[in-house]
Amino acid sequence: MTPPVRIHLAAHFPGADDSTVWAGSRSRSHIDFSSFEHLARTAERGLFDFFFLSEGLRLREHKGRIHDLDVVGRPEPVTVLNALAAVTDRLGLAAAVDVTFNEPYELARRLASLDHLSGGRAAWNVVTTSDARTGENFRRGGRHDRADAAARAEEFLRTARALWDSWTPSGEARPLVHHGQHFTVEGEFTVPRSPQGHPVVIQEADSAREREFAAASADVVLTRHGTPEAGRAFYADVKGRLAHHGRDPGDLRIMPGVTCVLGDTDAEAREKAAEIRGQQVSPRHAIVALEQIWGRDLSSYDADGPLPGIDPDPDPDPALVQGRVRGADRLAVASAWRALSQAKGLSIRQTVIETTGRQSFIGTPRTVAAALEESVATGAADGFVLLPQPAPGGLDDFVDRVVPLLQERGVFRSRYTGTTLRSHLGLAEPVWKG
Repeated sequence: MTPPVRIHLAAHFPGADDSTVWAGSRSRSHIDFSSFEHLARTAERGLFDFFFLSEGLRLREHKGRIHDLDVVGRPEPVTVLNALAAVTDRLGLAAAVDVTFNEPYELARRLASLDHLSGGRAAWNVVTTSDARTGENFRRGGRHDRADAAARAEEFLRTARALWDSWTPSGEARPLVHHGQHFTVEGEFTVPRSPQGHPVVIQEADSAREREFAAASADVVLTRHGTPEAGRAFYADVKGRLAHHGRDPGDLRIMPGVTCVLGDTDAEAREKAAEIRGQQVSPRHAIVALEQIWGRDLSSYDADGPLPGIDPDPDPDPALVQGRVRGADRLAVASAWRALSQAKGLSIRQTVIETTGRQSFIGTPRTVAAALEESVATGAADGFVLLPQPAPGGLDDFVDRVVPLLQERGVFRSRYTGTTLRSHLGLAEPVWKG
């Protein structure tokens, strides 16, 4: 008899994304600690693997002004997770932290400290930043070549792991000497080996190089796909790369970011989901999204009218596209948007709604539970990172109405059986490499 599918779940705190609908009677300030605490406690009540915070090193701007469609205010994520470690017991605590504007020793120390304070529940989403707009806040500054940023990330992660391994499992500190292309580190690390060996490493993977890096180095891969078919293709590709690096399929968890909208009937859920997407993509938001692709001032266009007949500006206004989609990509995106709009008769706003949404599970709790199980069973994912909609009450609804059904189906835990994040994910502790 084939064993039941095991589903992994995580919760993404909304905030570094302008598509968040932060509303409802249970909403609070999205920068108040009580908001973080509420969502983390809800995720732990639902027996989730981990709670995830994105990074935002600079507030988004559009036409030289703060982008007021964004959720403004982004506290430093590791600081927040240290506070959450004191009000949770088993929930994993994951933060996206940029490697372009940090140093391996300092960040490895912060993450190892979180891992100790939480009893082995820390995770790090390794992210890079290449745009000059973000760089203006830092000494390194400037735009960074993407290939160079990727090489820096790879060396950064190797160096951080070497620092975590510089303490033996028996508690002996050994000096690390590292001289690389991007970093030089000499000395003793100040934090002993953590309760789970290393913090869990999370990566996002899109390009071939990123997928190969993830297959070689990641414990968890975050991804985003609009269809189950795209998810299955990505899953097969990344899992297929593991053997080349001496790894097994079970050494890596692939968890796409998804939304979930529940209703008492499937029709009610679809109506609710459409209402939420309408709130996320207002007419003004649609024009802003269009301007960021076309690189032109399109404020005279009607969001309920057709897409522009002109191509994106080859020399776009930096205030519209800086830090966003690059020129060659913008042409491809515009072409794809235009083809979709013509094929389906979509307006600007309808096109933005259809092309910018992440994979969603919409329906009754029973419909959603069955779809989640099928997605994992058919090789599209190992689990999911849920962005609650609307925030923050959507996560309460999922925990109260969907989790019990997953438990009834035997595909989700009924209790935590371990204390570390690696144990929740079913990952082995890394072998010490002294």
